[in-house]
This record gives sequence, structure tokens and C-alpha cells, in this order.
Amino acid sequence: MPQKDSVDDFETSLQALEDIVSKMEQGTLSLEQSLEAFEQGVQLTRTCQTTLKEAEQRVSKLTQKDESYELDSLNNKENN
Repeated sequence: MPQKDSVDDFETSLQALEDIVSKMEQGTLSLEQSLEAFEQGVQLTRTCQTTLKEAEQRVSKLTQKDESYELDSLNNKENN
């Protein structure tokens, strides 16, 4: 079952990252504000990457289970 919190956290982090990029692209931030926004953006990027990596690992485990099942089914059919 997918974890709702991790999906919500990912979506929230991604939206915050998009907002930061938009503000920085406007060019209205001071140097200090830009540095703070950049730092926050890096942290948000790492959070999103971690969440995506965890999701990828879950998908990989699920597909490995399915492949194992398919191989077992084929072996059983061949032996009968």
C-alpha cells in the first residue's frame, strides 16, 4: 500500500521547489535571498530524489517478485 505521507511530502516539496525556481527566475531577489532560496532548493531536491529512489526500489522489488513468479510458473509447466 503506498504511503500517503511520502506522496504528500513529495508533492509539497516539488511544488515548493517550483516556487523557488520561479522566484529566482524573476530576478527580484537580493543576493542573500537568492542564496537562501538556492540552499532551500538543494535541500528540497535531495528530499525529492530520496523519495523517488525509495519508490524505484519498491517498484524493483515488486517486479522482481513478479518475474520470480513467472519463472516458477514456467518451470512447473515444463516439469508436468
